[in-house]
Amino acid sequence: MTAARRKALTLGSLVLIGSLGLTACGSSDSGNDEAGSGDSGGGTHTVKTAMGDVKVKDAPKRVVVLDTAELDSAITLGVKPVGATQATAGAGFLDYLPESSVKGIKSVGEIANPNLETIAGLKPDLILSSKVRDEKRYAQLSAIAPTVLTETTGYPWKENFQTHADALGRTAEADKVVADYDKRVADVTEALGGKEKAAATEVNVVRFIEGADIRIYGKKNYIATILADVGLGRPAITDKATDGFSYDVSPEKIDLADADVIFTSTYGDPAKAKATDTMKSGLWKNLKATKSNQVHQVDDELWIQGIGYTAAAKIMDEMRAALTK
Repeated sequence: MTAARRKALTLGSLVLIGSLGLTACGSSDSGNDEAGSGDSGGGTHTVKTAMGDVKVKDAPKRVVVLDTAELDSAITLGVKPVGATQATAGAGFLDYLPESSVKGIKSVGEIANPNLETIAGLKPDLILSSKVRDEKRYAQLSAIAPTVLTETTGYPWKENFQTHADALGRTAEADKVVADYDKRVADVTEALGGKEKAAATEVNVVRFIEGADIRIYGKKNYIATILADVGLGRPAITDKATDGFSYDVSPEKIDLADADVIFTSTYGDPAKAKATDTMKSGLWKNLKATKSNQVHQVDDELWIQGIGYTAAAKIMDEMRAALTK
């Protein structure tokens, strides 16, 4: 028997076992939901998800998260997952998260390409992800443990957080997280001189990406919601963003990114992402933000990849520091 055949049979067995487990426990709220975990304590509740209603334990103990937003949500709510995906194999988890909060979490593969055998081996009692990442694996994941998918990631991050909190049985903790966020937003807006002054300051976020065009972020993405909450203005170019997400340009059109303030991040090698040459060009040097020393390079993992309340708090602290110095 070939190695590929053995792997297929092993995975098929895991899926079948998970399916039988879910069938046995899915008809009752008696607290005997044992999908994958072997822990029969506590009751269950129903979570509304992008795939329909899903019954989960009231207090899941062994959680696997398959994207960065879900990882941020879990850590923010005081839950350390037993497993999580990484952006790329061996890359580690998001560097803005405290080492103590991610130590011991097992890698279960790459985002949008998780290892199902590794996940099953962790015996989770809850899996968190989104349709945009894992819809095609939903049946297999659900056979391993109750799987809660949101529709997508990024822009609806606040709504997604509430779904994660519901699934994790941490809605009371979520209320406090949101209240803390709202207070920080108000404090930052005040530090920037109030709502009118903040609105008069136009800000762009520019991301250099290895193997792709330069991205000027629009108004319908994670970082844009934070800028909007603080009350900062956005240049007209952001209204041209495709689906509100981003307006992509070549280095020869980087002047379209001009604003009072520009925050830049880089994904991948700066030279291959065109960041090095672009920021040496005459067009870049003639930008209003460059001339006024209002270009701020920020951590891509924090500002773009994190997607959650823990990341947002750190972003606002950095934003406040940059705009008030």
